[in-house]
Amino acid sequence: MARHRMNRNEPVKAPAQPKGFKKVNPNAAGIDCGSDEHYVAVPEDRDPQPVRRFGAFTADLLALAAWLKACRIDTVAIESTGVYWIVLYEILEAHGIKVQVVDPRRLAQVPGRKTDVLDCQWIQQLHTFGLLAGAFRPANQILVLRSYMRQREMLVRYAGQHIQHMQKALEQMNVKLTEVISDITGVTGTRIIDAILDGQRDPKQLAALRHEKCHNDEATIALALEGNWRDEHLFSLKQAVELYRFYHQKMSELDERIEAYLKTLEDKSGGVKLEPRPRRSSPHANEPRFGVRQYLFQMTGVDLTTLDGFTSGYNGLDLLSEIGTDMSPWLTDKQFASWLGLCPGIKRTGGRRLSGRRPKKAVRAANILRMAAYPLMNSHSALGAFFRRLRARLGTPKAITALAHKLARIIYRMLKYGQAYTDAGMQYYERRYRERVLKGLARRAAELGFELVPTVVPAVGPATELELVGTGQSVTVIEVPNPQ
Repeated sequence: MARHRMNRNEPVKAPAQPKGFKKVNPNAAGIDCGSDEHYVAVPEDRDPQPVRRFGAFTADLLALAAWLKACRIDTVAIESTGVYWIVLYEILEAHGIKVQVVDPRRLAQVPGRKTDVLDCQWIQQLHTFGLLAGAFRPANQILVLRSYMRQREMLVRYAGQHIQHMQKALEQMNVKLTEVISDITGVTGTRIIDAILDGQRDPKQLAALRHEKCHNDEATIALALEGNWRDEHLFSLKQAVELYRFYHQKMSELDERIEAYLKTLEDKSGGVKLEPRPRRSSPHANEPRFGVRQYLFQMTGVDLTTLDGFTSGYNGLDLLSEIGTDMSPWLTDKQFASWLGLCPGIKRTGGRRLSGRRPKKAVRAANILRMAAYPLMNSHSALGAFFRRLRARLGTPKAITALAHKLARIIYRMLKYGQAYTDAGMQYYERRYRERVLKGLARRAAELGFELVPTVVPAVGPATELELVGTGQSVTVIEVPNPQ
């Protein structure tokens, strides 16, 4: 098909441009937040001093909210700087003022503003004409859950640092425990480390504490446990073990708080109890010990654990604490994936695509989806087959992002429309992919004046012969069965 070439002198019909900007938010204010003071700007006709400075104490924030109410302000744009805006956001929201959080990187692109006074005035003007895009902030009940889950993530990270301290102390004593067992915080590693701290030094007695499912035998483990027992390293090991267990104790207390809070959320399951499913593996040491799957079902009305990568339920709870259960802020699943930063970038000029690099966005929910996508590398599911096909063509990092994008769109439809997910299986995906390839071959053959005709070849067994029949020519393509 020939591409239409536009005449250089051909007139182009352009839409009518508005004559001046329209005030979308006439009762708007702008606030520039800081650690010790906030600058606030309101319309000039609301107060003789339209720009004021307030302190950061709670009494100052209450006075700020009262002044905005006196100036008949119903919406405020805040520049999100650090965590200083959070308390102000909550106080203004409690006073009935709609608050919109603005990315400071967008505002920094406008030149000519050198002081905080000009900053707040510029924010107020842009917000008045509706030129600012607010950041996403979930509902209050989700914010509480998000605070708990981020606190738990911090405890897991701190506990992991002390595992490294334990490994360092063992290496300094030349105890090669990490070389013979996969996890020093597992059953075998915990038994051996506790015995070492209790004074046991005999390698054979320590190796006898191995779990029966441990891959290495007692003789191999005993060779690794002949160490140089110095007091300073033993003391470091003891403190590292105590700190590791302390953080896990705090994690257990936090899990009780999370479970108690989940019971207070709205039940969308209609009282339906999910049947327990047998686990393929033992739970991870950092996973909660309460039934996350049932609580997820009560929050959403759908079983997110049927989706590959979210079978444990913990990833799903972590994801919902970031995005919530209401998908109305995003009109489509494509907009949701774009907000996560999982879509390729589109940089075009002159009708050509210059780059497809994704924009850099630090979204926690996107990282959760990537972590859920990574274990599907060896999964015998449709998503696992999709991941392996893309990895062979694009590489592992891009394949992980593509699979995270696919998971995001599936979760969007599950939460918004209540659609249940059913894994079609690896064989179904491979069959559909083969059909798409054959359809593409048939289309290409038709463009070249050929016809794609499948014929059965008995000598090859289940394989098929693909014959391209043309005018006076024929090409035979035989499909060889996969030996695997």
